[in-house]
Amino acid sequence: MKDRIEKACAEVTRRVIGIDGVTGTAIGLKDGKPCVKVYLERDDPRLRARMPRSQGGVRVEVEVMGKVRRW
Repeated sequence: MKDRIEKACAEVTRRVIGIDGVTGTAIGLKDGKPCVKVYLERDDPRLRARMPRSQGGVRVEVEVMGKVRRW
């Protein structure tokens, strides 16, 4: 299971990390179950529509966290 989630996260990251407004990805939990999280800079319906709902049978959740600054 862990390998499947890590692979799903890597695939989602490759698909979305270059999209303007996507600030990051991570492995997380939703309702106590593992998922891939995609973090957005802003809540934009068009941006949300571009995000996958699942990858390799693993649920993808979208969260808005604002702008991320690199140090």
